[in-house]
Amino acid sequence: MRFLVTFITTIALASAPAMAEPAAAGDDMGGFLAEKGLIAKIGDVSTQVQTKASDLVIGAMGFLGVPYRFGGTSIETGFDCSGFVKAIYEQTIGLALPRNAAQQAAATQTIKKSELRPGDLVFFNTMRKAFSHVGIYVGNGKFIHSPKPGAEVRVEDMGVAYWARRFDGARRVPVEANAGTSP
Repeated sequence: MRFLVTFITTIALASAPAMAEPAAAGDDMGGFLAEKGLIAKIGDVSTQVQTKASDLVIGAMGFLGVPYRFGGTSIETGFDCSGFVKAIYEQTIGLALPRNAAQQAAATQTIKKSELRPGDLVFFNTMRKAFSHVGIYVGNGKFIHSPKPGAEVRVEDMGVAYWARRFDGARRVPVEANAGTSP
């Protein structure tokens, strides 16, 4: 439990947005944004996104140890990789993602690996085809996923040779897609 609390605290601190007031009074755009109260609104949206990402990661951690099951989409049946991702997004932020990994990749925004934030999706080529495996990035180079038959939902390091060689890309679920959902 202590590890989980430390891990979640680290993720929250690492994903905290850096918001700054406009640099100088002479900065026309910064002054306009501050005058209209838009700086605060941007901060509010950023906080909401960060909270949803934290909720998503914490929710996913609650499934550690659930067994892998091909085609599985629930804690009762077990999960395959895309069933796990789909269930976590539906249960924590109310967003229905497509069922398989390739469809999930197609329905989300491509981002650079260096832009990964907790809650983003990471894809791997594990079956000699693009986007054949998916997990949820949790921060610090780690992701949570339902890996394979005989295994359980677990956190792994993307830097391990097996995953590093098979990394197929990172995707972000568009913020706009979450706008109409409730956490």
